[in-house]
Amino acid sequence: MSGVKVLTVAADEGESRLDRWLKKRFPQVTQGAVEKMCRTGQIRVDGGRVKASTRVAPGMQVRVPPLPETGPARARDEITVPESDAQMIQSAVLWKDEHIIALNKPPGLPSQGGSGQGNRHVDGLTEALKFGYKDRPKLVHRLDKDTSGVLLLARTDRIARALSEAFRHRTTRKIYWAAVAGVPTPRMGTIRFGLVKAPGRGGGGEGEKMLCVPPSKIDATEGAKRATTDYAVIDALGTRAAWVALVPVTGRTHQLRAHMAEIGHPIVGDGKYGGSGQENLGDGWGAQLGGEISRKLHLHARSFAFDHPITGKRITLTAPLPPHMAKTWATVGWREGDAPADPFEEEE
Repeated sequence: MSGVKVLTVAADEGESRLDRWLKKRFPQVTQGAVEKMCRTGQIRVDGGRVKASTRVAPGMQVRVPPLPETGPARARDEITVPESDAQMIQSAVLWKDEHIIALNKPPGLPSQGGSGQGNRHVDGLTEALKFGYKDRPKLVHRLDKDTSGVLLLARTDRIARALSEAFRHRTTRKIYWAAVAGVPTPRMGTIRFGLVKAPGRGGGGEGEKMLCVPPSKIDATEGAKRATTDYAVIDALGTRAAWVALVPVTGRTHQLRAHMAEIGHPIVGDGKYGGSGQENLGDGWGAQLGGEISRKLHLHARSFAFDHPITGKRITLTAPLPPHMAKTWATVGWREGDAPADPFEEEE
């Protein structure tokens, strides 16, 4: 493509991340190239600077600089996934039909690529999840690298748009399980701190840290966004730790981790928000339980409920705990089967 062009996001393209929208229109462009053009201001949306993760919607205008007509990225659809990785990602399939694939994402595996990660992330391994389809499935949401659990992929563009709409209209329901330091009081509540990116941090997902902003100061804080989290204590280990269910009413970066730390009950194993190696001695704070308890993050997307875009049937998927959390549960005597499917409904 020669010359700068300003393209309008079409109505039938729906809402999506900028990088996905660009690569769909220009499959020869690499992820790295998109991120560089965003950093240098060559790509703009409605005249403003953006990140690759910025969401675009119908009617928005995207400034696109000259792009190569062809390039190595055209081989993207022919990516060869190592056999070991193919087996790993296929074994993570929790449920699938002809429209949707659900994974129980392992902890430590990024949802999408970033600087220096190569193709070892869910999006880069989707070639192994085609299961006879011509096109690779598409991520419709993401989980942080160290968070495990239910992750949905759409097998067609039509389903991807429908699920994106469901997310936007909040007709889906995600329930996370976590082990946290201390026992939150009251045992059921709502956290409404706003979130703003901390200054002086690297860009993109795992590299950034979010700061909590009191609700009364959100409007006056540049860049702050409102965020809401519901929590419910399922069981406790004295005053040392609690097993909690978490529902992210909004979907901000690191929302659950930042919110739980802000109320003094960081998620076990969360070095970013929970005091690094600080040991938890009870009644909150300290992200490590010590002893044989894993130092990995104890946050898991336990269940995901949504209306099927084709059948209209309500689908609820449940993912078993990853090994390090299952070991912690066994060590402290918590049993997965003792938890209600939806702890919030149980108490109402």
